[in-house]
Amino acid sequence: MRIVTLNANGIRSAHNKGLAEWMGKLRGWDVFCLQEMKANFEDVPEEMLRPKKSHGHFFPAERKGYSGTALWSKQKPLNVVKGFGVGEFDGEGRYLEADFGPLAVVSLYLPSGAAGPERQASKDRFLVAFVAHLKALRACGKEIVICGDFNIAHKEIDLKNYKSNKKNSGFLPHEREWLTHVFDQIGFVDVFRTLDQRPEQYTWWSNRGDSWNKNVGWRLDYQVATPGIAATAKAASIYLEQRFSDHAPLVIDYEFSL
Repeated sequence: MRIVTLNANGIRSAHNKGLAEWMGKLRGWDVFCLQEMKANFEDVPEEMLRPKKSHGHFFPAERKGYSGTALWSKQKPLNVVKGFGVGEFDGEGRYLEADFGPLAVVSLYLPSGAAGPERQASKDRFLVAFVAHLKALRACGKEIVICGDFNIAHKEIDLKNYKSNKKNSGFLPHEREWLTHVFDQIGFVDVFRTLDQRPEQYTWWSNRGDSWNKNVGWRLDYQVATPGIAATAKAASIYLEQRFSDHAPLVIDYEFSL
């Protein structure tokens, strides 16, 4: 089973850069998660509705051109859940869950705090609220894969300039501790890091300072899974041959059948 996740920074923009064509060519994907739709359902390009004859699900934000998540799957889900029960964040379309019976896959977009104190406060509220939901997911008896842009680099290996970013949103001590709690106490697994411990493996690059060409990046995009399915992960890659946004797709293969 192949699961892909990408922050598109606008589904229409990514489509204009060839995303639908790439999805059509990419072999063997079963679930494709997308964050930052930045579009209402009626504005989604036709080619993005059901690429490769998949089942498409969309959770746009109430505010036009902002946030939002999407998920496509080869197999039709038994149920689709939009939101995790917290109005502030459900109104921003940040959580989209597809239930396949033994497995549930989530497309998740955490708030960014980079725009200033008000947005950081919103991000911090999300972190507090989402812990309870993560515990409920962990206890539900299903295998879970949460895909998405967490807007947090966990460890020093996960960003190029860690020394100069210790006071910046995305690498603040309490944000990193929150991820450690998700892994060490709640019991989820950072699947990419179980397969690839190399440095300089990034999924996001600032548009400033020639960051892409210099590989001055951050690893912000994750597949976070319950231990059972995480143990079946056999290959992980960050797709760098083509750019659809300021993020790169994260592709992970699991020896797991729906």
